[in-house]
Amino acid sequence: MNLNLDWSFFSWDLYTNFVAKGLVFSLTLTVIATLGGIIFGTLLALMRLSGKKWLEVPAVIYVNGMRSIPLVMVILWFFLLMPMIIGKPIGAETSAIITFVAFEAAYFSEIMRAGIQSIPRGQVHAGQAVGMTYSQNMRLVVLPQAFRNMLPVLLTQTIILFQDTSLVYAIGAYDMLKGFEIAGKNFGRPIESYLAAAATYFVICFALSWAVKQLHKKIAIIR
Repeated sequence: MNLNLDWSFFSWDLYTNFVAKGLVFSLTLTVIATLGGIIFGTLLALMRLSGKKWLEVPAVIYVNGMRSIPLVMVILWFFLLMPMIIGKPIGAETSAIITFVAFEAAYFSEIMRAGIQSIPRGQVHAGQAVGMTYSQNMRLVVLPQAFRNMLPVLLTQTIILFQDTSLVYAIGAYDMLKGFEIAGKNFGRPIESYLAAAATYFVICFALSWAVKQLHKKIAIIR
């Protein structure tokens, strides 16, 4: 089979004119969703570990519910239904940011819950012995260690999140994949454009994965 690939259109201008704008949005979405996901995920984890049913049950329902639905479905539902509820469109980019923060919070909460539970109970009891409240114990003793222990896992989830940003293609947001698609249509080379997109995602994610692996080694030495 002869694919008759033509890479003559492939140049630095391809990235600056078509891909750069989408890459900026993909990275921005990744950073915002990561920070928002960690913040809300930590709150969800603390709710689940609080031992209070009125906090634990809603958190369990939210986390399990989000983790049981494909991300692309959440993106589409929010993008299509929210304008009907509030009476005005909110835009593909804004919709994507809100959806990703809400969705990733469920996954980051499980990571943080595992990190909190990995801290020896003796340290928690020691904090209680010196008169620390629950919130002080979590803020000063447990969470700093949990973040350090879970940092490689959090960064790995961030890499997965970056890959998932390509799903905003479903609602027409201008992400990196959209930039390659537009370039492919303009040059009449869709196959080559998607291959270039795959190669770009691979290079970025491979480099980030290597960096996370090196960080994991350093953290292991510190321990």
